[in-house]
Amino acid sequence: MRIAAAQLAPVLLDREATLAKLLGALDTAAAQGAALVAFGEALLPGYPGWISRTDGARFDAPDQKRLHARYLDQAVTLEAGHLAPLQAAARRHRLAVVLGIVERPLDRGGHTLYCSRVILGQDGELLSVHRKLMPTYEERLAWGTGDGAGLVTHPIGEFTVGALLCWENWMPLARAALYAAGENLHVALWPGGAVNTRDLTRVLAREGRSYVLSVSGLLRAQDIPADLPDRDRMVRAEDELLYDGGSCLAGPDGAWIYEPVVGEECVLVSDIAIERVREERQNFDAAGHYSRPDVLRLLVDRRRQRAAEFAD
Repeated sequence: MRIAAAQLAPVLLDREATLAKLLGALDTAAAQGAALVAFGEALLPGYPGWISRTDGARFDAPDQKRLHARYLDQAVTLEAGHLAPLQAAARRHRLAVVLGIVERPLDRGGHTLYCSRVILGQDGELLSVHRKLMPTYEERLAWGTGDGAGLVTHPIGEFTVGALLCWENWMPLARAALYAAGENLHVALWPGGAVNTRDLTRVLAREGRSYVLSVSGLLRAQDIPADLPDRDRMVRAEDELLYDGGSCLAGPDGAWIYEPVVGEECVLVSDIAIERVREERQNFDAAGHYSRPDVLRLLVDRRRQRAAEFAD
């Protein structure tokens, strides 16, 4: 199967402009024969990097409220059809999509944001939505905590695809849940940073005996609109690279197929072969012949959490 990593920068907190960039990347990946394309964490409409640059932990701060209100306005509400153009493009190209979004779901009241990943099938249908189990550090000032409903895998071509967000990839039990669900192509979504992808990508590939595609975003000063509140506090120099990418791909033996790519927007295309997974599983299979469920077992609650159940 041919897969693509689309390393893009958002137009920060501009959903429509960022969506246009995603559609262009889909066209590029499809023109190169890809069957699946993946994008970074929170790419649509952007990662909340301003929190660490604007003293975002101040309680009840008016500037943080302004930025958060804009974040809510530009976030993705699936129920409102915000991904419909992307679904139509996926259907037209017969191209599966793994994408990081900032989700504003109506099933939790519509005013809390979640760092989510969506998987679209090659028919454009929404296969699943995973909400990040635990936002990292200052992310907790922007995003709510997710649940296990998205700890699932999907057959795409000859592969079984699963995906986790950023530091979820460090969580052994989250990884184990996907291994047990048959994963052999793991997509790790990141906001951007080779410091995150360079070591862990190969470790996960070797552990899971799977292909691991780490897909990162990018953010430059030029990607932050001039009218964004407090932009001058976010940007330290107009040529600044805030998030440097780092998208990369490792094979099921842990060897690089390509190393982290930094500092540029690009669509990286590679061919992967299911036979290589089968070869490497011969001596180690974490959820199969090398597991001991009589000694160690994992309980996963995959129910979607809701604030209320209404019986009308």
